Amino acid sequence: QVQLEESGGGLVQAGGSLRLSCATSGRTFGTYSMAWFRHAPGKEREFVAAINWTGSGTYYADSVKGRFTISRDNARNTVNLQMNALKPEDTAVYYCATNRQPYRTGRFQESDAGFWGQGTQVTVSS
Repeated sequence: QVQLEESGGGLVQAGGSLRLSCATSGRTFGTYSMAWFRHAPGKEREFVAAINWTGSGTYYADSVKGRFTISRDNARNTVNLQMNALKPEDTAVYYCATNRQPYRTGRFQESDAGFWGQGTQVTVSS
């Protein structure tokens, strides 16, 4: 059974930083692309960042480009999201997701997700 568990969320002031991690188990982590999405109150869930299975390709939403960095550690079966220069509009529940298909490259859409974590709350105060 595939499991994903996010950690690292919390409350931070605007301009601050947080590092989210997503630990996975139950499949060969290194062959699947991974992504982060977020869901803010009153809004639809949106794509944040993705990294392909080799780690050589990364993709970001325009709203976070230059501030967030996605990375993966295949030895530890984790994907991380370093979030800098946080803004109040970054407040949301952040979810990690794994692709339903192995060896995929290119952009990661919500329909590509096979498994999701439970989410971790990020709150940015102004």
